Amino acid sequence: MNSIEVNNLSKKFGSFTAVDKVSFNVKEGQIFGFLGANGAGKSTTIRMLCGILEPTEGDAFVAGFSVKKESDKVKKNIGYMSQRFSLYNDLTVEENIEFFGGVYGLEGNLLEEREKWVLKISQLEGKEKVLTDSLPGGIKQRLALGTAVIHKPKILFLDEPTSGVDPISRRNFWELINDLSQEGITVLVTTHYLEEAEYCENLILINAGKLIAQGTPKFLKTNYIQNPILEIECTNVVDAMSILQNENYIEEISIFGNSIHAMLNENFTDNSQIYQSFSNNSEIAVKRIDKIVPTLEDVFIHLLEKGN
Repeated sequence: MNSIEVNNLSKKFGSFTAVDKVSFNVKEGQIFGFLGANGAGKSTTIRMLCGILEPTEGDAFVAGFSVKKESDKVKKNIGYMSQRFSLYNDLTVEENIEFFGGVYGLEGNLLEEREKWVLKISQLEGKEKVLTDSLPGGIKQRLALGTAVIHKPKILFLDEPTSGVDPISRRNFWELINDLSQEGITVLVTTHYLEEAEYCENLILINAGKLIAQGTPKFLKTNYIQNPILEIECTNVVDAMSILQNENYIEEISIFGNSIHAMLNENFTDNSQIYQSFSNNSEIAVKRIDKIVPTLEDVFIHLLEKGN
């Protein structure tokens, strides 16, 4: 059963098309990744699905309700967390929880029960009177998530929820997302951290408002790139990439940290070609060359290059 059904959804701002005829479905209880660079149209799509923005064309059904005709009903069945955490920094932890509980109509014993749960998952038990602004980023993030699902929504939208948070806090946050999914909550998360996409059961990639790929992480990595990819660890990677991108055996090339990912074509025969390419530059020393499985970042860069 689908929790979200998106049918040719579009949004225009004057002559600018932010989202262009996007269609996809999200199954109940699934963690669904919505990936793309900043400005790709992710947040605009999220806001339409939450009933905040009205589509210019098309429609979507969230928890069975039309975002175009029944936006109020959509809002009652979802939770939403933005990259700004959606919290009031000048309120205490307890005041934030009670405020959001009240917004969702919780009161009495139910509000008290859910407040205890939010404090537990936020690791803030005994710190109810602490000012929210003084909390570390990772803890504030967990508190924001707790307030977003305090009313036990069927569907949770997370818009760049880990932006600006350290890697350990991001990993802990994803463990919490998995727990919510196991409870039957459908999670749609937007992110530009492609390594986070590995946690998702299904993904779509969007660029310039258009859907450019869809599938599981494994499907995307095995079906969208057919050419072999080498990871080349060397010194002076910028100079090395400048040299390799002009070689006829290189299809595409990009820098990954201190290494280079090089997609090969039919002109490649063996690694000796790479050493030969660097033979006239004494400042480039190759440390290793390994054939690798494409990453989601490789897939995304490949699709952008192909589109261009």
